[in-house]
Amino acid sequence: MTVAFKKIAFVGLGQMGFPMARHLVTAGLPVVGFDLSMAALEQFRTAGGKTADTIAEVLARADCVITMLPGGKIVQDVLLGGGAPLADAAETALIIDMSSSAPSDTRVLQSRLPHRQRLVDAPVSGGVKRAVEGTLAIMTGGGDRDVDEALPLLQKLSAKLFRCGPVGAGHAMKAINNYVSGAGVIAAIEAVQLGQAFGLDPANMVDVLNASSGKNNATDVKMKQFILSNTYGSGFGVGLMAKDIRIAADLSKSLGLEQDQLQKTAATWEDAAKAIGGTADHTRIAEYLGRKT
Repeated sequence: MTVAFKKIAFVGLGQMGFPMARHLVTAGLPVVGFDLSMAALEQFRTAGGKTADTIAEVLARADCVITMLPGGKIVQDVLLGGGAPLADAAETALIIDMSSSAPSDTRVLQSRLPHRQRLVDAPVSGGVKRAVEGTLAIMTGGGDRDVDEALPLLQKLSAKLFRCGPVGAGHAMKAINNYVSGAGVIAAIEAVQLGQAFGLDPANMVDVLNASSGKNNATDVKMKQFILSNTYGSGFGVGLMAKDIRIAADLSKSLGLEQDQLQKTAATWEDAAKAIGGTADHTRIAEYLGRKT
């Protein structure tokens, strides 16, 4: 499928955004990148990408805008803040928010778009490794025609694409996914700590879990690789995990649900972020949980 955009503004060239934007450049797409970090801009230029010096410059006349930023409120501030730079993008530009945003913020963004611009939320899952590989899971929310328009571009980033519903649905699904992921991390760590207290070998326990019904993402790709090895290098911060699970917990409350485990999981990750610092790798929650045993 052909990507028809003439200028794709990619805002946010961090750990996830950089490899994603690089995939688009490698695919021959007309990408212009922007980030507040001069080092990130230089890295993108070295990879063959074009860059802009200001947010106004990167958005000007763009008919597609991709954001990969820490959250929905930051997306609004960047696109609609001082000078309202998004107003200088193409009148019918397609905005693709790939950040981890709250669904409520996503819908506010949609209501504030200038002209006849359209919004698709398309958050990702898989971490830095899968961003580099081009194997991320991408969850989309938006009108059918808008998602159809975004798909040829998104397919340059991954073949794992899921339509989740109207605007905000992709971000809701991402938060729900990270709740399940975060709960699985806690369960795997506490299970191994329990076994160690009884005298079981941690590595052998992980092997048994991965061959049994206890297998989850944490036992498969985190326990030996980052936790038992004490390397803690998954590339995803504990603060980001806490933020995403809080989004799910707040969504649950807003819908009138009483989901105690979700609320407890959100609180545990928030407490861990305060104790060990939000920028610490999320697998370091093992250290926080170890202090409590």
